[in-house]
Amino acid sequence: MTPDVATDALSALDGLLGDGGESDGTSATDADRASGSGGPLIAVEDLSLSYGDLSVLSEMSLFVEPGEFVGLVGPNGAGKTTLLRAINGVLEPESGRVRVGGETVADLSSRAASRLVATVPQDTTVAFDFSVEDIVEMGRTPYHGRFGGDPDAAEAVDRALERTETARFRDRSVASLSGGERQRVVLARALAQETPALVLDEPTASLDVNHQVRTLELVADLVDGEGTAALAAIHDLDLAARFCDRLAVLADGDLLAVGPPSEVLTAETVGAAFDTDAAVLANPVTGTPAVTPLPNPGESDLRVHVVGTGAATARVVSTLVTAGTTVTVGALPDGDVAAETARQLAAEVVTAPPFGGLDVETEAAARDHLAAADAIVAVGPLPDALRSLVRGREPVVRVAADDASATTVLGGDGDRDAGSPGRPRAGGSPERDSPTVDAAARATPETVALGVRRALDGPASADD
Repeated sequence: MTPDVATDALSALDGLLGDGGESDGTSATDADRASGSGGPLIAVEDLSLSYGDLSVLSEMSLFVEPGEFVGLVGPNGAGKTTLLRAINGVLEPESGRVRVGGETVADLSSRAASRLVATVPQDTTVAFDFSVEDIVEMGRTPYHGRFGGDPDAAEAVDRALERTETARFRDRSVASLSGGERQRVVLARALAQETPALVLDEPTASLDVNHQVRTLELVADLVDGEGTAALAAIHDLDLAARFCDRLAVLADGDLLAVGPPSEVLTAETVGAAFDTDAAVLANPVTGTPAVTPLPNPGESDLRVHVVGTGAATARVVSTLVTAGTTVTVGALPDGDVAAETARQLAAEVVTAPPFGGLDVETEAAARDHLAAADAIVAVGPLPDALRSLVRGREPVVRVAADDASATTVLGGDGDRDAGSPGRPRAGGSPERDSPTVDAAARATPETVALGVRRALDGPASADD
């Protein structure tokens, strides 16, 4: 493919890789020198940008160091794409400036800017029916001289195809690829550009789960291995937390928070950015923050105390809070996922040291909550210490923790927990399986709240 053909194609691809004009006299080694200029490699300084009368970015500052992967997160319309397009030189700031490798991007030609910043756009549609290899080779266009080719092109293209696992269809038409495959080809094109800075706009949006992880692993490896500075707009907060060194939370054109994922992804920040309630807990596998959006809570005048431990108890706490119920929890061990969930949802929780019994003070605090509650939810099977707390108390809503359907069992006097024999299984008949049960349902916010109401209105007893 000739440089002229590549240039025409690049113009159709939003001018992201160069304008095809005359060489400005700089060479491929300028990009190498830029990465060693000291200080942040990408520097956004007091940047403001508008579309007509609509202000999109307002006096924003953000810095990305060499060898750093920063995730840009925020709701739709927050200005993420606009920021990326200012960094790669497609949009010119109204005020402030963007520097890459010490160079002010707005002062550079498109060709010169393309030797500093490579872009993976959100829209990967290609207007021309080129082969995959031709598309990836377009990443080398900024290095084509007016009268000569690029001696490093073949090696750079091969490396990019291998790294993105697209070499096996290098000769296929890009029009024959799936959306996910095409996304990886566009990423390969950006890698072939071999720039010190890389910006990505929703690079995982059209990929399946496996390739989402693989793509972000690839970017992280590039950053770690070659000192690239990468800034990516990522819609999946959990993936962003897992792979990025830092996160920048953008909303309404302003940065709300910038820092390590564990410090930035809090319920307060997520709520402010996305206008939603959320629970933020540590992923049990990766240890990184995991964000769970919560439905808008309903309204209820009930006060319910939850007794139990583990993930099932955490789900019950969440469903009750979602239903608008005032929830207290405990006693349960420090560090238990149910305790962390309760704290995230601003529910009062009584905790005790793990692997120890209940001391007098902790037991008294739990019993105070039990006495103040309109109803008790016991998530079983309960340890002996917790079973003793609810023994003899009414009304009790029991939740079977070991059933995938989280069947709730209503009624009883609290003397038999949900893990006891006779508890109805999912799909079983409550009336047949237990004489103390008056209803059973899946544990949704509505059914748990209804279960508490029904228990209050007329709990069954062992004498019924």
